[in-house]
Amino acid sequence: MITASLVKDLREKTGAGMLDCKKALEANNGDIDASIDWLREKGISKAAKKADRIAAEGVAAIAIKGNKAAIIEVNSETDFVAKNEKFTNMVNTILDTIVSSDAKTLEEVLALDVNGETIEKLIVSNTATIGEKLNLRRVEILTKNDDETFGDYIHMGGKIAVLTKLKGADETVAKDVSMHSAAMKPLYVKSSDVPSDVLEKEKEIMKEQLINEGKPQDKIDGILVGKVKKYYEEVCLENQIFVKAENKETVGEYVKNNGGVILDMIRFEVGEGMQKREENFAEEVAKQMQGK
Repeated sequence: MITASLVKDLREKTGAGMLDCKKALEANNGDIDASIDWLREKGISKAAKKADRIAAEGVAAIAIKGNKAAIIEVNSETDFVAKNEKFTNMVNTILDTIVSSDAKTLEEVLALDVNGETIEKLIVSNTATIGEKLNLRRVEILTKNDDETFGDYIHMGGKIAVLTKLKGADETVAKDVSMHSAAMKPLYVKSSDVPSDVLEKEKEIMKEQLINEGKPQDKIDGILVGKVKKYYEEVCLENQIFVKAENKETVGEYVKNNGGVILDMIRFEVGEGMQKREENFAEEVAKQMQGK
């Protein structure tokens, strides 16, 4: 059976289109290596020779158009290419196309038309032209009502991008929240967003630490209450101390004091959770000299 994850894996390895990957897998009984060869033989996979390269650099970028906003991460192999004009133009084209469309998922975005070709094929052709593996890794799309506000912030030329949506507060406050999120890396907007299994696991770890520290058994539950509060202050946006505050004001309090409430926050950091290139420059030059 040819699964969606198998098709996605082949697409990431070759840069070929979803349908072409499905055909290749069907023709080769689900064998990935044979499917890569099949695509190369048919000239479909222009980027196949770059299949095993690591694309963990790139940019995170945001576009806002009226009541719609999109945040994306587009990866390249090197930071040098991420600053390339052709790469930048491609990223901007992808963003402009997304905010002018009804697409809601990564798959729908990849299928969008750009001057007669899909975004997916646009990325493949740029991979072949630029000479590095390129990949649209993720996309999130937000919509808002007229009484809501977007706040966006790009840090270090696109290494970190944050998109925030507030209700009842202005763009200055929304941007402040985005800047804070870029610096403090919250994982959730509010404490109720923390999944119960994640919280229970954290409590187990905290409890084990307290036992190892020799705390009395009858005191542990009381101490846990304070530790959970501290955990929320570390990982939840609303509970974090606002970086610009002078009086221990939390982000939630800052927004509330400015007449608003935080509805959503999306933070992309380029390459987070991905395997990074480990070769150093000398090793790379040596490989090139050896013809690898």
